[in-house]
Amino acid sequence: MQLSVIILNYNVSYFLRQCVLSVLKALKGVDGELIVVDNDSQDDSCEMMKQVFPEVQLIENKANVGFPKGNNIGVALAKGEYLCILNPDTVVAEDTFAKILEFAKSKPDLGIAGCKLIDGTGNFLPECKRGVPTPWVAFTKIMGLYKFFPKSGLFNQYYAQHLNDNQTGKVDILVGAFMVMKRDLYLEVGGFDENCFMYSDDIDLSYLVLKSGKSNYYYHDTSVIHYKGESTVRDGTYMKRFREAMQFFYKKHFGGSVVFDVLMWLGSFAFALMKKNQAGQISLDIDEYVLFSANENLRNKIENQLQKKVTRIADIDENALFSHRNSAKKHVEILLDNHSFSFRRIIAFMEQNKNKGFTFKIIPGNASYCIGSNSSNDRGEIIEIK
Repeated sequence: MQLSVIILNYNVSYFLRQCVLSVLKALKGVDGELIVVDNDSQDDSCEMMKQVFPEVQLIENKANVGFPKGNNIGVALAKGEYLCILNPDTVVAEDTFAKILEFAKSKPDLGIAGCKLIDGTGNFLPECKRGVPTPWVAFTKIMGLYKFFPKSGLFNQYYAQHLNDNQTGKVDILVGAFMVMKRDLYLEVGGFDENCFMYSDDIDLSYLVLKSGKSNYYYHDTSVIHYKGESTVRDGTYMKRFREAMQFFYKKHFGGSVVFDVLMWLGSFAFALMKKNQAGQISLDIDEYVLFSANENLRNKIENQLQKKVTRIADIDENALFSHRNSAKKHVEILLDNHSFSFRRIIAFMEQNKNKGFTFKIIPGNASYCIGSNSSNDRGEIIEIK
């Protein structure tokens, strides 16, 4: 078997459903399997999986055992030569796995391969390629120096800015939302360290792979949506766990540092202030909805339910949006029907139309709801279609 995809889920049933649908489409033509591990979700995630995807192997943990252990449980059952560790709040394109497997096989020194991640607005997520967070690198991130000196090797290491988002190449650290590597290598380095509950596990695994003599790669030629924050509310508990996780990583590999601890505290404080300032900025008043779909009945259902005008466009056409752009309306939201269009086309459309005054929601092909987020800081929104 070529590939085992491992999804660890916790309380994100709607996002999980869309993710699994996209994965199963992407596995067509690939000798692969999908394993979903649930960390004792209190929503209907497990029941949904049994009803909608009975063919998918589901592991139901009786407690939230954390990100590392949950994934290790899935890997222990995997049969593929390669693994893909995948977040449940992601959407992959139909050709994502075929492309990245071809790339992986072309690199004899491959450690971990990551890919381009975008948020729910179509914008690139810079954390999908990073450097090792030494105290200096952490300082350049916290102080924002990487923004002012993006070409300087002294300041641009945190987000691996020696590569732009459309440039494939070697990086140190990849994000756990999407990681592809050989199963044998995963087992050789010990997998995710279960002494860390979450957050520095992907940094730790990436660094262990580097220490084994392999190279990690950022691969730009496929894009995956990552609705950041769906599995975790970004509150005080989150920041406490994140700070502890980073301190765990630094102590494990570098012996600990007072300077690093202080920097992490400052970073946590700055993050809290940022979150306070961002509160209330994500909610938007939608004046018009534009539905890309071949289904006129779907347009009628959505318009009747939302009591707002819904304009339907039968094909994903860049020019068709022109009349809705730069208008006097406060806001236009784009609804993308996956029953009519592939995830690949939808993802490409979102990237092409980012930062043009639109927000995006996807209607998964097997579901009766719209799903998406208006910001990388947003937990997302679900709109039922009845």
